[in-house]
Amino acid sequence: MVIATVLLTIIGMIGGYLLSERRDARGTARPSASATTDASDGPSLLPTEGLCPDQTQEMGHRNGATGDLLQVFRVTTERKTVIWICQDDRGRLFYHANRGGTAAPWKEGVTALFLAGVTRQDDGSFQAVAPQDGNTFSINRERLLVTKSDGTEAEQRVVGD
Repeated sequence: MVIATVLLTIIGMIGGYLLSERRDARGTARPSASATTDASDGPSLLPTEGLCPDQTQEMGHRNGATGDLLQVFRVTTERKTVIWICQDDRGRLFYHANRGGTAAPWKEGVTALFLAGVTRQDDGSFQAVAPQDGNTFSINRERLLVTKSDGTEAEQRVVGD
């Protein structure tokens, strides 16, 4: 009798967990900034502000993102480049920038740049490294700093969101 009770309890817990995961995948409930995606100490989910652009959704899925990519951060630089930091349902972060924003033409590698493996820094900024050339992109609410693999830096002021 005790074994049956324990088994039913375990089955109930697993069922509840699976239902909550299914509900989260549909977007009906989003975890708070302090919630984690699973018990394995994965990355924390950050607060989001709706979906990232369709072009970002497409590039994200080509690069291993799961579920919808949700906007964590968005700014516009003085050169009219719009930068999005987006999060998938596992808490992984992605960088996508396009000269002119969503209304302008998108050409990956020409006007647009998509990067996976973004990390959030202790100061609240986001950082990504381009695998093609080793350039590092660091973005916060004040500026975009690009550090090239040879050490030279280029900076653009943020003028809006």
